[in-house]
Amino acid sequence: MKPSKLYSNRPSVFAPVEFEPELNVVLAEIRLPENRDRDTHNLGKTTLGRLLDFGFLAGRNAKFFLFKHLDRFEEFVFFLEIELLDGSYVTVRRSVAEASKVSFKKHVSRHQDFSTLSDLEWDHVDVPFDRAKALLDSLLDWRALKPWHFRKGLGYFLRSQEDFRDVFQLSKFANSHADWKPFLAHILGFDAELITKHYEKEATLKENEQKAATIRQELGGEIEDAGKIDGLLLLKRQEVAKKQELLDSFDFRSQDKADTKQLVDQVDERIAALNQRRYSLTQNKKKIITSIEEDQILFNPEDASELFREAGVLFTGQIKRDFQQLISFNKAITDERRDYLIEERAEIESELKSINNELNALGKRRSEMLAYLSSTDTFAKYKHFSSELVKLRADIEGLERQREFVHRLQQLRTDIRTLAEEKTHLQAAIEADVEAKNVDGGSLFSRIRLFFNEIVEDVIDQKALLSVTVNQYGHLDFRAELLDDAGNATSADRGFSYKKLLCIAFDLALLRAHLDDAFPRFAFHDGVFESLDDRKKENLLAVIRSYTTLGIQSIITLIDSDLPSDGYEEAVFDATEVVVLLHDEGDHGRLFKMKAW
Repeated sequence: MKPSKLYSNRPSVFAPVEFEPELNVVLAEIRLPENRDRDTHNLGKTTLGRLLDFGFLAGRNAKFFLFKHLDRFEEFVFFLEIELLDGSYVTVRRSVAEASKVSFKKHVSRHQDFSTLSDLEWDHVDVPFDRAKALLDSLLDWRALKPWHFRKGLGYFLRSQEDFRDVFQLSKFANSHADWKPFLAHILGFDAELITKHYEKEATLKENEQKAATIRQELGGEIEDAGKIDGLLLLKRQEVAKKQELLDSFDFRSQDKADTKQLVDQVDERIAALNQRRYSLTQNKKKIITSIEEDQILFNPEDASELFREAGVLFTGQIKRDFQQLISFNKAITDERRDYLIEERAEIESELKSINNELNALGKRRSEMLAYLSSTDTFAKYKHFSSELVKLRADIEGLERQREFVHRLQQLRTDIRTLAEEKTHLQAAIEADVEAKNVDGGSLFSRIRLFFNEIVEDVIDQKALLSVTVNQYGHLDFRAELLDDAGNATSADRGFSYKKLLCIAFDLALLRAHLDDAFPRFAFHDGVFESLDDRKKENLLAVIRSYTTLGIQSIITLIDSDLPSDGYEEAVFDATEVVVLLHDEGDHGRLFKMKAW
């Protein structure tokens, strides 16, 4: 449940790190004055956490320093000794060159050195990576994480600098919320199965909605009523049967009679109706054009004034103004009427164009039918019917495909309604579960939030609230906030130093609440005291020490300038607590005793 030892096959370059069950300090001393004001020193305190992650079978990543600088590390083999729940140990061997092959050995004594052990003496040798992860998962036996893999939440207990940006969403959780929120809900004590099912229903619902939209697009505005399509198919099939019967009997008299009736009752009648409508529209168009041309005001006050002046009659002042206003009024009315007339003319022209197109098609059809009826060539009629039969069957095939689409669309609509209803029920169940766990003072979540507040209050004398709510979409929202004296959330948690404190408090509270479970018992926190003032550093160290007495191993990294200034190094940590001492006086002071990369 805790890292016990980290070492390599090259101890002269990477010295063994033997971890204590309680507090472990990785201390970097900045001894050269010119390095005091530098933000980074590349001594390796952060690298230690990455190596632990490598030992816990982190996946291969080209950006990971071991693989990014393969020319430097290709010959390294790392060994991670881990204490298990029953007090025994397992050592994991993993090389950089063959990182996908892992070996394991169980043993009862701590701080062993298996770097020279032959392959025959290992319990499992060069196990493929996926199987190795499954094997380590069973050996660690962190049952409280099930059904998730042991690596799922490892980032909460191996916090890198990138993982201090958000209390809940680790840097490895950069993908969808469905990937990590159910897991986080689980370790906080909520019903993760409900949340997982809700995300699954949501994803299936979205997928079905996209499929339905695609089918509607493929139908392109065609018939979406299966009943109407079935009716059309019935008629088409009946027509096919009749034509096939005619072809088989080679007797086209009945069809001639039907075509004659269709020509008279439908085609000719439709042509006559369209011609009548075209005549009416043409007359209306002519009247509109005439009206547009006649809508002009011919009276001109200036001409009238000149005429009246020549006649010796006064036409000025109010009379002239009244005429001008009357003309302006009539002009406004005329312009509005003209707009309506122009719009009506455009509609008439559009309809006339449509009528002309239909008349042309009907005329062509009428000619073809007359030619067919007047023909005495039986084989020509046979050929004609065969062609129509092929077309009918093509129509039937198209309607059947369309019916399949429509039936699929109808089924999708049914599925969408069912999924939406099930999603709503799941959301209600999630809300009920969250409310119950919030109200229950003895729930796992209530204990975690109490421990969380206790840690923050002990460090900065300010209350903190851990909250979980259900948003309008049925998803969980996790919040960690500092509170003022009135119990209102403040913006103090937005600062990096306080954000880091909230992350540390959350991790420790999580570990403490799961002390009775098969759960990790360690936490690695990089740069634990950065940006805090001396008093808060002392308070945080006191909290960390108190948690180690509960059985929680703490591995912290810091530089000596982050130590409380009112004490010396020896007064802050015992010699046994400093498991790695780094410094900037040459390469031998680095974690890897080589030049920086």
